[in-house]
Amino acid sequence: MLKRFKQIFLITVIIGVCSCSNKRAQLIPIGDFFNSPEKGNFHISPDGKYLSYLKRYQGKQNIFIQSLVDGKEQMASSFADYDVRDNFWTYNNQIIVTKNMFDSQFDMYAIDMATMQTRNLLSIPQKIAFRVLNRNRVNPDVITFAMNKRDTVVSDVYRMNIKTGELKMYIQNPGNITDWYTDVDGRIRLAKASDGVNETILFRNNDEAKFKPIIVNNFKNMVRPIAFTGVKNYFYALSNVNRDKIALVEINAENGREERVVYSNNNADIEEVSYSKNKHRLDVILCQEAKPQKHFLNPDLKSVYDNLAQQLPGSEINVTDKDSSETHFLINTYNDRDAGSSYLYSSIDKKLTRLSNQTASISPSQLCAMKPVSFKASDGMLINGYLTLPLNRAAENLPIVVIPHDDPWRRDSWGYNAGVQFLANRGYGVFQVNYRGSTGYGKAFYSAGFKQEGGKMQQDITDGVKWLISQKIANPKQIAIYGSRFGGFSALFGTSFHPELYKCVAVQSPLINLFTFSKEIPAFLKPYQSMIYEKMGNPETDADMFRAISPIFNTDKIKVPLLIYQDAKDRRVNMVELNQYVRELKRKKVSVDYVLVNSNGKDKTKRDRSQRERNRLQLYTELEKFLDINLLGKK
Repeated sequence: MLKRFKQIFLITVIIGVCSCSNKRAQLIPIGDFFNSPEKGNFHISPDGKYLSYLKRYQGKQNIFIQSLVDGKEQMASSFADYDVRDNFWTYNNQIIVTKNMFDSQFDMYAIDMATMQTRNLLSIPQKIAFRVLNRNRVNPDVITFAMNKRDTVVSDVYRMNIKTGELKMYIQNPGNITDWYTDVDGRIRLAKASDGVNETILFRNNDEAKFKPIIVNNFKNMVRPIAFTGVKNYFYALSNVNRDKIALVEINAENGREERVVYSNNNADIEEVSYSKNKHRLDVILCQEAKPQKHFLNPDLKSVYDNLAQQLPGSEINVTDKDSSETHFLINTYNDRDAGSSYLYSSIDKKLTRLSNQTASISPSQLCAMKPVSFKASDGMLINGYLTLPLNRAAENLPIVVIPHDDPWRRDSWGYNAGVQFLANRGYGVFQVNYRGSTGYGKAFYSAGFKQEGGKMQQDITDGVKWLISQKIANPKQIAIYGSRFGGFSALFGTSFHPELYKCVAVQSPLINLFTFSKEIPAFLKPYQSMIYEKMGNPETDADMFRAISPIFNTDKIKVPLLIYQDAKDRRVNMVELNQYVRELKRKKVSVDYVLVNSNGKDKTKRDRSQRERNRLQLYTELEKFLDINLLGKK
């Protein structure tokens, strides 16, 4: 009898466990995935006494200050027209604030921490590309920055006295300089020039000397200066010259010769190097393998990270700012199930204080793991990507949404992705493919994608979908593809030329005509036009290829339901062509849901953060409804 009871009990437990494992995850409201934190964009004053951050006032992002002595908060700005875009501290406790009002206006202000008075420094009636190059410790009233005030295509270098408001052009761009690099004193001693295909690193010893070329590379090779080492005229740089993967090297600026390799990784390009200008010291190197990998060059900073890892287990940790004495650090954390939090950390008492939580309304336990995967393409090349599976579901016979990344020359990386987590929460497996041409995997892999936007790039995505089917992870009758910009091109290409694979397709602001894309390059990308032609094709010499693969010329090939979500004010999309494309598809009896959003009528300057958030919520509401009906067959 006892034996019989034990058998019944065991069967009951097994049934209960199986029932729990098959229980669908609780649906999370769409807005919770995309909510912005109350505070963000934290910076610390060089003296370590204050925090600045963005917080809403009357619906707009404004600057607030918190004292680290008594914890009191002050509102430092009260702009009611447009959001503050960014802020940074000078070495004499001035906060420099920038506002870019879309295409109509750029403003820069200084806030004096001692008096809390705000002064207007710049007011330019045009869209400005602005980049800070140096904050001067010796003369803290002077900042050096690049902006395209004189010529929208290129950036000149300016120096401004923020106390007097005096603005002086430091160096006028001759027309081919794409980047400027300062030494620790704010002097421009390195620059990068481009003719669209070849890049040249230029060097000068001082302000009176002329720039001379020291390194010339085809764009397939790269040298990106980081900082002068402080020894002779040597500088640190990221370089893949004479190697496949980007490495950290030391270069002699007098002759452009590489003196030594500081660090290299055989599996991935170096993506980022943290360098302390205050201490003239290399701190940490970041590589994106399947997951982020750090290599420490500063043992003191490694001790900080080690202590933080004990307090924040399971999180990726990055130092985003620190004071001059390196006793206060601003920390950002994240992982694949958590958008992350910002913290203040004291290296003196090891105290960690949370400042904001990106997704406070969602528990990481409700979200899904992003798993690195790899497969062999049909020509044998190893392709990497990520697979995110819904919670409490076996990895078999799942509905799948394929999401190609929206820039062919970037990559998907491991970490939190709100759109991916939303789809996984709705029961879909999400598949992201780093097809050839994606960055991070070395020069050969990157170059293998050139002029392959209708060839091997797309074949890699197709091979990945077939791999999911062969592994019985995907239900072959329930696969959709969704993308924006170039990802939208890939989605439309996939359903046009492989209609047997996809049940439906969704796109946002899709690239539909390669001719238009190549001819309407924005002004700031004009210096790179020849390079873009080398990578994607030339509209004149590669016209046959453009016509063969552009979705606008292949409307007869789409046979599945299509969702197009489009902001009518999006300048990246030719609306005449897109409307024509939709009309032609409908004429051919394709089921098209065309959601056209008119952001605040004709006044483009009112398209603020709130409007973008509303558009995003609408996009995912429409996407959820579309997939429910066309992929899952719900009525």
